[in-house]
Amino acid sequence: MSRSTVNRILLAVAGVLLLLGGLLVLAGGLDLYARLNLDPPHWWPLTSPDQPLFSHASRTRWTDRDWWWPAVVGALSLVIVLGLWWFFAQLRRTAPSSLALPAPADAGLRLRLRTKALEDALRSGVQRLPEVQRARVRMEGRGKRLAVRGTVLLAPGGDPATLLRRIEAGPLTEARTSVGLNGLPARLRLRVATKKPAATPKHPRVL
Repeated sequence: MSRSTVNRILLAVAGVLLLLGGLLVLAGGLDLYARLNLDPPHWWPLTSPDQPLFSHASRTRWTDRDWWWPAVVGALSLVIVLGLWWFFAQLRRTAPSSLALPAPADAGLRLRLRTKALEDALRSGVQRLPEVQRARVRMEGRGKRLAVRGTVLLAPGGDPATLLRRIEAGPLTEARTSVGLNGLPARLRLRVATKKPAATPKHPRVL
């Protein structure tokens, strides 16, 4: 799962939770339950503008327990640490967002290629090779240390050595030429799909 996918999932979950919480507070603050003649359950957090979100009994239920305050401090500290880790992880890029392309010196042009476009081209090139069922490719590093990392799933009975030669001679060479690099190392994890057992034919029923 890519970082952008994880970010979208986390943001979607956080947004849904905040939206639901805001709607509950808004409904209680505007006294919508009384206006609409609705009867919420007794455990509902907020049913009228004069009701606190957390009752006195809820706020003081476990305050006399020895484990309560360490648990509260530990949970809040964990949330802060995870939030900071997620924030700094977004600032750390595994690869630049775009790459400079070679251009004629007298043309006065500065060409750049999005890294995502290069990853898509590499993935498409690898998946077009014989015996490849699926491929995932991403770029890592910066400048002269730019590298390719990915996972390739071969068809049952595929030859990994032959596939590596085809990747080196095809998609990798094309990528090096397009971005003007002398070297573009690749770290690929090859997996060979297992053959699915043949389905047992059903015997015809005798009527």
